[in-house]
Amino acid sequence: MSLELLGGRILAPWFGSSIYVWGSIITVFMLSLSVGYFIGGRLSLRTPSLAKFGCLFLVAAVILVPIVYLAEPVMVWVFERIEDPRYGSLAASLALFVAPTVVLGTISPYSVRLLVRHKEESGKVAGTLYFVSTLGSALGTLATSFYFVLWFEMNTIVAVLGGILLLLGALGVVCRRLDRHA
Repeated sequence: MSLELLGGRILAPWFGSSIYVWGSIITVFMLSLSVGYFIGGRLSLRTPSLAKFGCLFLVAAVILVPIVYLAEPVMVWVFERIEDPRYGSLAASLALFVAPTVVLGTISPYSVRLLVRHKEESGKVAGTLYFVSTLGSALGTLATSFYFVLWFEMNTIVAVLGGILLLLGALGVVCRRLDRHA
């Protein structure tokens, strides 16, 4: 959700913050997440492990952090070709946010697969995970929109999000390796 809110800030100087712009951002994020959920579900069938789970976070970070450097040139390129805020904001959202959001979408279904030990508990595990995920999204939305954008530049926030993903990914990989040696 933090990235989605920042998307509005990235697109606003070029296309404004109209309903068209927000419609484009929300649509791109929803479609990207749905593709990520599908892929994550498929990936979770192939010998799931904490190390592979950590790699999803690492890939997300590697794809997310370049937004710091690509946002301006992408916005210039798109705006020079598509000034209409409806289609320009859609094109810019697609260019900047599809890849990281698809990868981030893989995390939830993969998490469910790692946490479910017995099929009888799958509903409880999924419900708990979605509760925690949605609560985290709500808190991230408030923190980003009420505080972070006031205290930090957008590039700093994106870099910190990437850093958190790197840290979590490394933790998953390291914990799995430590578990093997124990």
